[in-house]
Amino acid sequence: MTERQPIQVIGGGLAGTEAAWQIAQAGVPVILHEMRPERLSPAHHSEHLAELVCSNSFGAQATDRASGLLHEELRQLGSIVIAKADEHQVPAGGALAVDRAQFSRDLTETLASHPLIELRRSDVPQLPVQGIAVLTTGPLTTPELAEDLRQFTGMEYLSFFDAASPIVVGESINFDTAFLASRYDRGEAAYLNCPMNREQYLHFWAELCKAEQAELKDFERETAKFFEACLPIEEMARRGEDTMRYGPLKPVGLFDARRGDFRSPENQTHRPYAVVQLRQEDKAGQLWNMVGFQTNLRWGEQKRVFQLIPGLENAEFVRMGVMHRNTFINSPELLLPTLQFKARSTLLTAGQISGTEGYTAASAGGWLAGTNAARLALGLDLLTLPVTTMMGALFDFITSAMPKHFQPMPPNFGILPELPQKIRNKQERYGVYRDRSLADLSTWIQATGILTTRVVEQRLPIVVSL
Repeated sequence: MTERQPIQVIGGGLAGTEAAWQIAQAGVPVILHEMRPERLSPAHHSEHLAELVCSNSFGAQATDRASGLLHEELRQLGSIVIAKADEHQVPAGGALAVDRAQFSRDLTETLASHPLIELRRSDVPQLPVQGIAVLTTGPLTTPELAEDLRQFTGMEYLSFFDAASPIVVGESINFDTAFLASRYDRGEAAYLNCPMNREQYLHFWAELCKAEQAELKDFERETAKFFEACLPIEEMARRGEDTMRYGPLKPVGLFDARRGDFRSPENQTHRPYAVVQLRQEDKAGQLWNMVGFQTNLRWGEQKRVFQLIPGLENAEFVRMGVMHRNTFINSPELLLPTLQFKARSTLLTAGQISGTEGYTAASAGGWLAGTNAARLALGLDLLTLPVTTMMGALFDFITSAMPKHFQPMPPNFGILPELPQKIRNKQERYGVYRDRSLADLSTWIQATGILTTRVVEQRLPIVVSL
């Protein structure tokens, strides 16, 4: 029997990590290319695979939420990324957040020790012309590879700008002002809240609006287009005095328990005018991420303006906010629902470069692209998931949307096929979507036998929000 040619996976982010694992679990050798540390990116800080650069949260984990449903679908399918996220989870209210250092280090060691995975620390400047390959280079694809991909597809990239929030040392936060609470006192008090009165907020807003931004390069300035789901805080502030108060600084339902029960008259009287929230970044609670504070301000300006926030007067920043260009292909024009390129069936892609948005969606794309790459090597029929599942609906959307107006899409219930019956109550409706999705996925798994040759991680119970 001839030796099987390895599948090449280009890019060691979430999508590439998941794809490489699924290929190897199917019994097919894989070479995973990751350019770091040989070549650094403007957003990464380590050499580990699957480094989380924007936030440490995978989104809401309740299965009647879109992200939580996608988590559970991936658990049922044996996702390595979600298995490790569950293992390295840190408190974050209703969100699945992880200790990002332990998470990425563990994934790196796990993949590097797999007998069928070869991890190569090398830059890949061109698309492979022979064999099966999976492109998972993400939004920071190198200029050389991006140009080769542009020539291959015959069309220009779409692009937008993405930004990461600053991280603050917990010991530097003034806990006489900041308080732990969840909105409306629901669930574990996992968010640290910095309250502002009207005068403090207006001063902060004015200084934020006039703060100096980092200069963009010419090619970036010409193509800059902010993505609404990750809008820089200064851009949000410039859209109006109250825009932030109806966004990440929304004060509704946040009360200081030190003033008594959140329903008490005293707490109601002292309700903040605006609130800046911080989410726990690591298991030890030593690092806190400023929620919604993606920014392109100069680092000196970030420190000056953000220290105007009550409770952060002496904040020590271990990472300042950064902003970088994201690129993604016009998937409706270029891809099949199997995540194969129409022009080359042996080339597949996944992750943000394919037009999905968010960590979990990238992992889901890696699962499908890796699974199909392995099946292509084994001579098996390629798969698409039922469109009634969140995964199936997401990949159906990005490969069938209107090409002219195509934008990255996060998981959401709006892309799922309508239910046969109208349900007015949103929570009840989402619960029915979830039940249909998981039932259809279970039937699909049994019909395809997709997991019979896989090593499946122990599954966790379904989490349902009340």
